[in-house]
Amino acid sequence: MNTSQGTHGGGGVPVTDREEAEEFLRQFHAERPGQATPLARRLAEVRAAIGETGTYRHTGAELEFGARVAWRNSSRCIGRLYWNSLRVLDRRAATGAEQIHRHLCDHLAIATNGGRIRPVISVFAPEAPGRPAPRLWNDQLIRYAGHRHEDGTVTGDPALADFTDAVRRLGWQPPGTPFDILPLVIDLPEDKPQLFDVPRRLVREVPLAHPRFPQLTALGLRWYAVPAISHMRLRIGGVDYPLAPFNGWYMGTEIGARNLVDTDRYDLLPVIARRLGLDTGSEATLWRDRALVELNIAVLHSFHSAGVRITDHHTESRHFLAHLAQEERHGRTVPADWSWIVPPVSGGATPVFHRYYDHAELRPNFYLDADAAARSRGRCPHAG
Repeated sequence: MNTSQGTHGGGGVPVTDREEAEEFLRQFHAERPGQATPLARRLAEVRAAIGETGTYRHTGAELEFGARVAWRNSSRCIGRLYWNSLRVLDRRAATGAEQIHRHLCDHLAIATNGGRIRPVISVFAPEAPGRPAPRLWNDQLIRYAGHRHEDGTVTGDPALADFTDAVRRLGWQPPGTPFDILPLVIDLPEDKPQLFDVPRRLVREVPLAHPRFPQLTALGLRWYAVPAISHMRLRIGGVDYPLAPFNGWYMGTEIGARNLVDTDRYDLLPVIARRLGLDTGSEATLWRDRALVELNIAVLHSFHSAGVRITDHHTESRHFLAHLAQEERHGRTVPADWSWIVPPVSGGATPVFHRYYDHAELRPNFYLDADAAARSRGRCPHAG
């Protein structure tokens, strides 16, 4: 992707690509006709702003449209049928870390919505020549810590062990349980990273119980209700927003077939199998499959019982095909990554398995860059 015109402003931020900006504005006016400012005038304004400052500022309507279309274009998301319902919170005016923290807390409250999870994105200040943007080290607004022990074992989520070590060095003192909520690390230009707790009242958690096997309920497992991704930059019309946390609601397999099951995460399949009394002496007994299904039943049952919105992979697969059909009626391409769209449980039994998808990269979109990956592992990319 061409992200600059060959010149840079201060702070190492590229000058906004005018061609990409104009491409976005034409798309916006084509899909949202009747704007107060005609396209020709808006193009002239943006050209002048880029020429003078190296970038331009999106209107509120442009920001809302761009964020929604970025979700629509996200090739790894199966839940895009609802893209046009995304609530966009314009937080570009937020400056200090305390104000940003308050807005992040507001995001969780609005998204949780008493369990009726709503798709929400909070968009903070963009990158601009001479003006780096605020960032968050966390890869999600809510995550469980991974406490590493001397013998190499981890209490909690091993995927977050490096990050947990990093926030401990910043002064965090956790209780050390398998489900400690990690603090937020807000990183502002020309300031040291600052720690902020996520208030417990804003973290809706669901205790996991199985409707038929109390021995699984006795494990004391739980998971949080809002998966708010916070380490991807939103790019709209050549402008990057590095801090733009967004959420939908969970598909059950994300919890029951990945977070609690992957060998580099909680790795609970052997534990579940033992609790169920399954024969684990041979792979031919399909003990992994049986344990996996029962864990996913527990996840869906628990969320439904708690009144927290969640979807199952069969329903969401049908919804994704409905999204494909809807977009085709509008003459739009739907990019999709098969390896992410096909669910990790019973993939061949879902309709999304039996077809090919377009691999085009459309804009606006969300991107994971090297700096974001370093921060989510607990390493500040500016520290060398």
